[in-house]
Amino acid sequence: MFGRRRQETGTTTGDFTAGPVRVRAAAGTVVGTKYRANFDVPVLAAELRLAAVADGMGDGPGSTAAGRITTTEFTSAIRRARGEPGGCGPESLRASVAAIQELVLAEATGLTGFTGCTLTALVAEPGAAAAWLVQIGDSRAYRLRAGQLDLLTVDHTEAWLGALYGWYPADSPQAAAARYRLSRYVGHPGRPEPDVLNVTLRPGDVYLLCTDGVAEQVDYPALGTLLAAPDPPAEVVPRLLAATLAAGGHDNATAIVLRVEEPSPGARAAN
Repeated sequence: MFGRRRQETGTTTGDFTAGPVRVRAAAGTVVGTKYRANFDVPVLAAELRLAAVADGMGDGPGSTAAGRITTTEFTSAIRRARGEPGGCGPESLRASVAAIQELVLAEATGLTGFTGCTLTALVAEPGAAAAWLVQIGDSRAYRLRAGQLDLLTVDHTEAWLGALYGWYPADSPQAAAARYRLSRYVGHPGRPEPDVLNVTLRPGDVYLLCTDGVAEQVDYPALGTLLAAPDPPAEVVPRLLAATLAAGGHDNATAIVLRVEEPSPGARAAN
């Protein structure tokens, strides 16, 4: 354990528009106390209207490689798609993840240990108040709307299936162990597809993309309270990460908070 390790909670910020709305965003990550290194990878590319988190599985070179390849290649795929007539639709998003699967599997052949990661991304539409969520693994996307916090994704884990079908109590040792048995991830030999979901972006919405280091250490009521604060994402993200450290910092933790706002009067007039 590395409890004395200095925890950096600096944030990256970026703003972009999606149709008639403005989105303010911030991303941050902390190592925590369990690992010497951070195997989470956040991406906030405002010029591409893209936010994403990847969580490397394990603590070896395969974890590092999978997270790096996945985030780099997914960002490049979004950049290419922005210049194509069809843009970033569900077909191109699934195709992007399929191509990344092949790259990660190829990388795994030259590495010892496990090679894989999760991916959860939000890709906003340039001409509409909407976005695509892309998710594979157990990193999550939440939305706070009108005081209601909703989990928009499902965990691709045996634990999720166990809770759904009543295989064992949610707080049992079996459930705890099953959280680490993923049925879908980048690098899976079966090359599973991601879930792709279209969501609206309404003024007042707050979206959270996070790795399980946040979701497993900050409970649902606390998440709702933190996201409901009327502060900019650059202030909310460090509080979320501090909450993971206060809970023990048992995992790398990464959070991206996106707040949807009405455009400024000047921007509205320009449009």
